[in-house]
Amino acid sequence: MSYMIGSKCIGTKDGVCIEVCPIEDCIVEGEESMYIDPEQCIDCGACIYECPVNAIYESEEDAIEDGELDAVHKNYEFFGHKFKQ
Repeated sequence: MSYMIGSKCIGTKDGVCIEVCPIEDCIVEGEESMYIDPEQCIDCGACIYECPVNAIYESEEDAIEDGELDAVHKNYEFFGHKFKQ
């Protein structure tokens, strides 16, 4: 999977990541958090540098290493995919 938004986004949803993303509909606002569509993301990194709460990871592996397994599962579920560990 591409870039991943972790739990620090929950309740914040600043939206600047959507504004700087060059791909329309790549970052989507969910009920609690923003989510990055893995099929749209081009891994440009624009969102990482703009996130005010440092919630974006370069990969699901990085997110998992930082204790964000639940966020990884939620991202997969949001886009209708099943996480395979």
